Amino acid sequence: MSVEQSYRSRVADGRLKTDPSQESLLPAMDRVRDALEKPQPKRGLFRKAAPEAVTGLYIWGGVGRGKSMLMDLMFAEVTVAKERHHFHAFMQWVHGEMKKARATGVDDAIKPVAEDLAGRIRFLAFDEMQITDIADAMIVGRLFERLFDGGVTVVTTSNRPPDDLYKDGLNRQLFLPFIDLLKEKMEVIELSSDNDHRQGRLAGTETYFTPANAKSRQALDEIWQSLTDGKEEPLTLHVQGRNVEIPRFHNGVARAKFYDLCGRALGAADYLALADAARVLILEDIPRLGRSNFNEAKRFVTLIDALYEAKVKLFCSAADLPDSLYVEGPGAFEFERTASRLAEMQADGWGDARD
Repeated sequence: MSVEQSYRSRVADGRLKTDPSQESLLPAMDRVRDALEKPQPKRGLFRKAAPEAVTGLYIWGGVGRGKSMLMDLMFAEVTVAKERHHFHAFMQWVHGEMKKARATGVDDAIKPVAEDLAGRIRFLAFDEMQITDIADAMIVGRLFERLFDGGVTVVTTSNRPPDDLYKDGLNRQLFLPFIDLLKEKMEVIELSSDNDHRQGRLAGTETYFTPANAKSRQALDEIWQSLTDGKEEPLTLHVQGRNVEIPRFHNGVARAKFYDLCGRALGAADYLALADAARVLILEDIPRLGRSNFNEAKRFVTLIDALYEAKVKLFCSAADLPDSLYVEGPGAFEFERTASRLAEMQADGWGDARD
């Protein structure tokens, strides 16, 4: 089935609402799909030539416009060997594989990683490409060049146009050839819909549930299902040589319990990495805070600061309302700002303007 047929089918049965901007993208997706489905020319007896990569797609636009949904439709209709990743998680995997390669004494740790991937797949789909880390910026150009040379076709979504990737980053001039490579190997398309479909699904939805009981858990389950379609995988953040695992993650939506994030010795760098990777966080079982859990309370304050500054949408369950979470003990006065931020983050539409 073509991507367009799949889209029309979902519109017909009510799973999707038609959107002209989304429809305009379907021919480009079917161009890629059809090219990938064509039989490959037979290779010579003594020559193992890589298939030629199809010109891919770089789809960018604001949050909630349907980029990930369209890419998933396309991914489902492509039958060649394929993988789909959240870009942040993919880069974490790359760093891990490069570490293994270096342990074998190779001079170029990127080469075996790219060759392994190109040997396994022909189609690679990414969600939410963004480059904010200097280490990633120094790797992606050489990695993608080898993937393209190995016949891998790439389709990615992003909230930013290619020219804004790693904007104002350290040594950005070294990153510019990668932007040129993307524009050479991928068709850049803006999905400029006026409709925020994600916001439509969650408009008016309560974000702060108290007390943290079975009813609250059920409400968060429904929100999780709406945002992820029930799909999930753990996300491992590599922060300053340490691994921080987020138990449940999909398409930029993270879910964890209070003690997963605040019961361990985590700090600002860890929470900033989480805020960078996730556009939505579902946080469960925030307890009352005070002398008995002072360290956890301090971490919670730091976590909320990171989420607030990054405009991460927060859904949570808590033992009490923000103003009553921390009423006694050292730090109660300082918590007033956190309570205020928690109240502000409950406003309908808060966080929807994140880049």
